[in-house]
Amino acid sequence: LIEDDEPFRAGVAAALQLAGWSVEAFGRGMPALRALGTLSPGCDVVLTDLRLPDVDGLEVLSACRAHDADMPVIVMTGHGDVPTAVAAVKRGAFDFVEKPFSDNALVDRIEQALQRSEAAIRARLGRESVRKRLADLTERERDVMRLVIDGRPNKLIADALDISVRTVEVHRARVFEKMDVRS
Repeated sequence: LIEDDEPFRAGVAAALQLAGWSVEAFGRGMPALRALGTLSPGCDVVLTDLRLPDVDGLEVLSACRAHDADMPVIVMTGHGDVPTAVAAVKRGAFDFVEKPFSDNALVDRIEQALQRSEAAIRARLGRESVRKRLADLTERERDVMRLVIDGRPNKLIADALDISVRTVEVHRARVFEKMDVRS
């Protein structure tokens, strides 16, 4: 939570703690950005005021997105306008909320942000897993896999690669095992 208005920051922090979350609260952007550098990518949410004394909320947003593209950032402001909201969303903000707002509405948006972030992280981990498995394939296994994906039967794959049907069967079995698929 990055908010320069101390009473408002304390109130938001208390509401979030009542909702069951741990909160790190900062009155300025730079200390928050230094703390951000110590976080490992995960499901944290950054809630930042747009107007801060040292850096603005859009700079915080950009730094957060550079640190972890899946980290949701909610930008808050008491001085919102449409162009600023559009700029925040274009830069990747999960949401742009105007002060004052209800604690319940904020908690709901944070829960939605966490759900989206968790889904994005699962998808990224799935892609990384597939890339790792693809990297484990030999060049010949990749050749066979491409033709299997095209729907070609073993005999046509054998003809295309100038190898025996039995060799195709062996490579195909290895591809299925390494890629952890059944069909």
